[in-house]
Amino acid sequence: MADAEPLDPIVGALPDRRRRRHEGTKNEILETAWALARREGIGALSLRELAEAVGMKAPSLYTYFPSKQSIYDAMFAQGWRLLLERVKVLEPNLPQDEHLKAEPLRTEARDFFAFCTEDPARYQLMFQRPMPGFVPSPEAYASSEEVFDRLRGRFARLGLDDDAIELWTFLMTGITARQIANDPGGDRYLPYLDELVDMFVAHVELQTKGKGRKR
Repeated sequence: MADAEPLDPIVGALPDRRRRRHEGTKNEILETAWALARREGIGALSLRELAEAVGMKAPSLYTYFPSKQSIYDAMFAQGWRLLLERVKVLEPNLPQDEHLKAEPLRTEARDFFAFCTEDPARYQLMFQRPMPGFVPSPEAYASSEEVFDRLRGRFARLGLDDDAIELWTFLMTGITARQIANDPGGDRYLPYLDELVDMFVAHVELQTKGKGRKR
């Protein structure tokens, strides 16, 4: 029993240590999965290669993740939690009144652009679903729903509806996808970001006036 761990005099300490070790191994597997995804592509993740990289046999991965889909699910959840954390940090600097202004939206756009382009594999998993058949679990969706709920709240304060949110997400994911596809690691499309935001503001202002809304 060389691998046996000595019993701790504190009741319950051994299960706690095992749980922490189990979670530590899961985190190591996920970190390694991200590293492989960034090198090989998010859709090319191999369980055998992943197991070898963390020093275990492929069947042992099932002790921590029951399937490849569950690994993707955990990675998806991680990505959205990171974006949610950034949104929470950024929100105090975003518009808190009812006046639609370009500069705060430019700040939001730049931060989103940076988040997406700094990790193309993460962007692809979160926004493009490159793996056939992968559907995130409700638990993994939770952070993404909060990100969009917060966006909806900010836009509602500006008098903007869900159509404006759809347009905003089309524009933001579109320019980041183009950057990743045509100039990965660069900033070729960054100079167009402010102009894109200005076009968005001009458009929604026009739409708002056309619908007779008041700010």
